[in-house]
Amino acid sequence: MKYGELQLHIGAQQRGASEGGQIEVLNPSNGEVIAKVPALTAEDLPAVFAAAESGAAQWRETDGIERGRILLHAAQLVREHASELAEIITSELGKLPADAAGEVEKSAQFLEYYGGMGRDEFGGIMFDGRPNTVTSRVREPLGVVALITPWNDPLLTPCRKLGPALISGNAVIIKPASATPLCVMKLAELLREAGLPDGVLTVVTGRGDAVVHDLIDHPAIAGVSFTGSTETGMSIQKQLAGKNIRVQTEMGGKNTLLVMDDADLDLVESAVVAGGLGQVGQRCTATSRIVVHEAIADELQDRLVKVFQSQQAGPATAPGVTVGPVVDSRARESILEHRDRAVAQGARVIAAAPLTDGQQDRAFLVAPALLEVSTKQDIWNEEVFGPIIGMAKVASFEEGVAAVNDTSYGLAAAIFTRSLANAFEFARRANAGQVSINHPTTGWDVHHPFGGFGDSGSGYKEQGRQALEFYTRCKTVALRSH
Repeated sequence: MKYGELQLHIGAQQRGASEGGQIEVLNPSNGEVIAKVPALTAEDLPAVFAAAESGAAQWRETDGIERGRILLHAAQLVREHASELAEIITSELGKLPADAAGEVEKSAQFLEYYGGMGRDEFGGIMFDGRPNTVTSRVREPLGVVALITPWNDPLLTPCRKLGPALISGNAVIIKPASATPLCVMKLAELLREAGLPDGVLTVVTGRGDAVVHDLIDHPAIAGVSFTGSTETGMSIQKQLAGKNIRVQTEMGGKNTLLVMDDADLDLVESAVVAGGLGQVGQRCTATSRIVVHEAIADELQDRLVKVFQSQQAGPATAPGVTVGPVVDSRARESILEHRDRAVAQGARVIAAAPLTDGQQDRAFLVAPALLEVSTKQDIWNEEVFGPIIGMAKVASFEEGVAAVNDTSYGLAAAIFTRSLANAFEFARRANAGQVSINHPTTGWDVHHPFGGFGDSGSGYKEQGRQALEFYTRCKTVALRSH
């Protein structure tokens, strides 16, 4: 599918290519240009902020019921345009059509969930020790917030952030990844159709640091929510350090499955496919390491060899493909460099999936691989963000937990066991914000608080009611009745 040259909607005006030129959007399945979007620069930001500040003033005064109605209508429109949105995801990211459809539905659920909060409470009454006094707490919007979203979930992550930001009454400037801007642009169109006033949501497309630095440095910004690499997230934190700007960063992960000797290996197989190979491993919660008890290591390895060899990497819409392309050539080169360096340091390739014949030169393909690794190799600690999974043996539960926690990240971890004692002890001791027992490292519902520890993120959680804590400020009001 080709989308041509697209324009941005800034306030009531449409904006085409600026002095920054245009960004070409490629289809990872064939390398072809499918769209061109404006590459905004710092010179374009005054108009963006003028629109956002005007939108913030109007949206703040819009009651929660009306905000919720618009989000609920937007959720309905997302479902009505599900086929179109899924096609965009597949075209600009290379996600398999079934996975793209799932992302669209989950995105609608985020808008629906937060839209329902338009009739929920945003505060409460508290007792007061003073006579004839009623004290309440209320939550107010921050004002103008910047959302910086990644390419790996080009519709879901924006909806995950937009839902709580908008229901709270904030105006939003959203900067999608340059590789996948089309979903956000279509989403903004649907939100306008649902009734969102001009200026409340502005999409800014631009080339990475060329626009992000000046965007988040603007004095009108009250909060920045970022999802992406740990390196970029830390850079944003450093830039905003010492400023009275709220910062939320959801960053990388080195997520581990601990497989005990009493595990259901059928469940483990399914978890590896879903958590490690699903979405080509391009998830912050993707399974990157498998730590297995030595008593069942050989049996699990034999099973996983068959799993990997049964996968078929190829263009997203090609028949029989189970693992689509990665986002671009740079991602492919990075993943392969991780794999090759690991092998050079002593890792052993246990199994690899075949590639579709004749497609390697045009599609950005990586063959999923299972490696036997050790803690001395770089790949043990580095985030690969691709379908390369390392496996190592341990002799005990204690050794397994230590291996799981042997990382600067702390996003997701899982254990497979039939022992309730081990399950509860693992949940208590795993240094991760998301802990699964007999489930993959991936897969969290819209109302589940989400976020990691350490290099995986900042203290503010996304999703659930906890997300409102980032996008609002708390005011305490004491009223003396007489």
